Amino acid sequence: MSTATQTAKHAKKRIGNDDYALRRVPGDARYGFGSMLLQWLAQSGSLSQFVLGATLGVGMRFSDAFWAFTLGAVILEAVIFLIGLAGQREGLTMTMLTRFTGFGRNGSALVSLVIAISLVGWFGVQNGIFGKSMNALVGGPVWLWCAVSGVVLTLLVIYGFKYMMWLAKIAVPLFFGLVAWSVISTLSEHSVGALMSAAPTATAISVPAAATIIAGGYMTGAVVAPDMTRFNRKGWHVLLQSSASMVLSEYIVGMTGVLLGHLVGSSDVTHIVLSTSGFVGLIVVVLATAKINDWNLYGSSLGVVNFVRTVFGRPLHRGVVTLVIGIAGTVLSAIGFLQHFTAFLSLLGVAIPPVGGIIVAEYFLVRRLSTPLRETRAAGRVPATMPVWVPATLAVWAAAFCVGKFVHWGIPALNSLLTAAILYTVLGWAGLIRPVGSVELEEVAA
Repeated sequence: MSTATQTAKHAKKRIGNDDYALRRVPGDARYGFGSMLLQWLAQSGSLSQFVLGATLGVGMRFSDAFWAFTLGAVILEAVIFLIGLAGQREGLTMTMLTRFTGFGRNGSALVSLVIAISLVGWFGVQNGIFGKSMNALVGGPVWLWCAVSGVVLTLLVIYGFKYMMWLAKIAVPLFFGLVAWSVISTLSEHSVGALMSAAPTATAISVPAAATIIAGGYMTGAVVAPDMTRFNRKGWHVLLQSSASMVLSEYIVGMTGVLLGHLVGSSDVTHIVLSTSGFVGLIVVVLATAKINDWNLYGSSLGVVNFVRTVFGRPLHRGVVTLVIGIAGTVLSAIGFLQHFTAFLSLLGVAIPPVGGIIVAEYFLVRRLSTPLRETRAAGRVPATMPVWVPATLAVWAAAFCVGKFVHWGIPALNSLLTAAILYTVLGWAGLIRPVGSVELEEVAA
């Protein structure tokens, strides 16, 4: 190996943490219950969840909203636990799991590309929202605040899960403490009982329609749960932590949003959370963006690493990838481009849930292609070979996407996920899930 090549490799290693992007997370690199619980809770509350609750509140009675959130939470929890449990057992990212749970090498590359584009797109969109919020609170150009937020989050995510954990330890208690102070101060001046019994003031929303909004909005996040759960030590930790996240997100934050919606008569309730103090409101906006948007960038970096390694055979360092896509997402958000990209991102949001359905069906029911994962788990390595193509899986994915996109009944994201799981299971039990070709894993060859 030349001196130049060695120098380049050492330079890459110094840029952040690769965070087991293409390997199993070893036992000594996993985290305890409390630390992982904070990461889950960090994803459970945001200003947008208050707005969602208020949106439902102006169109529903409090009791109806409660049942809608319950239905949505049960659906999401079932998806998160099953997919997250597979990630916890195998210690692999969501995109690496797809190599051995139905998609093969080339299908996994396609999944990685879809997820990477979707998450980096939403990173930029959220970054743009942060810029506008800061502009409204303290002034200054939107592009400047986008740049500041994007750079800070990129530097944080470069160094991986360990540093994101420290952010959660700071952000979660502070965010929820400040928001609780603002909301309780506001509600204490009114009769909570009267708000709970208030009639809707806008167009009525049915319980199934509301559950559709609740479950569909977070389904993509549920499907990529293995990116987080691979750091869990025990499977039951995933169940308790994700359940706690659902309780906080849906019942506490969401239902509080319902009360605020009844209070002001509209979904525009963020000013209540931000109006208690200018400085407090500023902190809330910063934390609300940071504790959620870091995961968008993190998941996107894992997808790009898997895609490039699979398609081009190049072992990119996750830290380097994070730097590149973080800068790209920041620039696009600063110039406002990604605000015109949301329709396409929503389309990708229907394409991702079927991937989760296929993973669950293969890993827990069919077990035709995932057996090598179980056989190599104890040794802490990934299987030596993987399928090149699995045509039936791609056909199932396409059919499930069409159901989610064009069937206007129920919850589109859930429709596509269930269609994929059922079709894959039927074809698998009929012996029609047949891999085409086999290739040695790149890391084994290296």
